Amino acid sequence: MAISSLPCIQPIRVPFKACSFFPAGVCGGFNNKKMINVVVFSSLRKISNDIYIEYKVDTLLGSIKWDDKGLAVAIAQNVDTGAILMQGFVNRDALATTITSRKATFFSRSRATLWTKGETSNNFINIYDIFVDCDRDSIIYLGKPDGPTCHTGLETCYFTSIGEKQMSCAERWRRKGQFMYCLRNGIMIYHAMVLLRRKDVKIENVLEVLQRRFSQSGIEEKQSRASTES
Repeated sequence: MAISSLPCIQPIRVPFKACSFFPAGVCGGFNNKKMINVVVFSSLRKISNDIYIEYKVDTLLGSIKWDDKGLAVAIAQNVDTGAILMQGFVNRDALATTITSRKATFFSRSRATLWTKGETSNNFINIYDIFVDCDRDSIIYLGKPDGPTCHTGLETCYFTSIGEKQMSCAERWRRKGQFMYCLRNGIMIYHAMVLLRRKDVKIENVLEVLQRRFSQSGIEEKQSRASTES
């Protein structure tokens, strides 16, 4: 995650005795009783960069719309695949730690402490960039994971499809409907067999009648029934 810095170089005033901290020859030829202006480009560039980074971090933290508990939602996304890896909560310290360490860091609401993803599993999420949404109340950690993100060993914590859940629910309802249909018909057959028993009618006689019925057409069945009745 790169944070740009201003190429600002300014002179600083240091006492001569401080020259021991600079390379040999930088302070040579100056009176040790005088204050001198020394332009140390590398040191100034680092100081300027650190100050600017701190300013940018403070500005970012101050712009987030934290909730009443001082938290905001943070979503980790794979910089290579675009896959959503996980979601957690961050406070000011967690976001600041993420910026400085470049490791996805969150705030544990149950333990009330910061935690870095991978601190126990070594499956860190290395942050390349951080995005804030238009309402400035949610954050995206764009990074590259060192390994599986989910505690189940999968790449992402988002592997459960609601569509599949809906289908499975429909399947359960379908099976439940089939079960109830079989149950009702089973009860009906049971009571029919009880009635046949009381009437001293064998089940074989019923099957014989059914066999004759299904082995002839409806017209033939009606004709045979009419002849029997007459």
